[in-house]
Amino acid sequence: MNNKEILRIAMKQSAIDLSCEPDDFRSTQNKVVLSSENNDARKDLILPFFCHLISYGDNIVASVAATIADVVETYINQFEVGHCFETPNLYVLNKALEKHGMQVCFMAEYFLPDLDCLKQLPCQYDLKVLQPDDFSSLYVSEWRNALCKNRKELDVLAVGAFDNGKLVGLAGCSADCETMWQIGVDVLPDYRQQGIAAALTSTLALEIIKLGKVPFYCCAWSNIRSVRNAIKSGFRPAWVELTAESIVFIDDLNK
Repeated sequence: MNNKEILRIAMKQSAIDLSCEPDDFRSTQNKVVLSSENNDARKDLILPFFCHLISYGDNIVASVAATIADVVETYINQFEVGHCFETPNLYVLNKALEKHGMQVCFMAEYFLPDLDCLKQLPCQYDLKVLQPDDFSSLYVSEWRNALCKNRKELDVLAVGAFDNGKLVGLAGCSADCETMWQIGVDVLPDYRQQGIAAALTSTLALEIIKLGKVPFYCCAWSNIRSVRNAIKSGFRPAWVELTAESIVFIDDLNK
């Protein structure tokens, strides 16, 4: 596996998720496709999309419902690629979505490992690779980013940091699809800023690669602490996503 192959695998998966072709992400022309269900899509996604945008940097591929296709096509061709994912331009899309009872909801940046930089980083605490039976009792608030209580069956591997037997940091990965496993990490507040998160993330990423899977990392671009951890751990920005959800769904999240 090399960086080129990792990117190819990621684009292939994004194409499955969006009902398009992998080469669509390499084009300089934007593209709109109709979203459809796919059993091979990432398990954290709810298909079909009403409006979902992905950019690997050169263009935007939008996977949408037929009722919003023309509006989205006009939007992504009206503004520069990067600006379509930020305000003030994003208000134009949001206003159009609201007519259908939808709004912009999830926005995130995704990272892939750079194999020229990825290495196991040191940690002053003991690191241990954990299997599902080892972390079955760890579905508590302290580890909500490393493990997902609502999708326990997808959590396949983890790495813990232990201070004299006490778990102080945990990185876990979920098998979101056949080829790619997503990493999440938590460190107890009193143990932060000691390099534990990066040590856990880099160690888990290498374990995932050993198993023939591609590790990936996701966070909001405003989450500077998480972005720094991704970069320190040997990951680099690869693509961004934006998802619309119903206003009812968003209001419920905000309660």
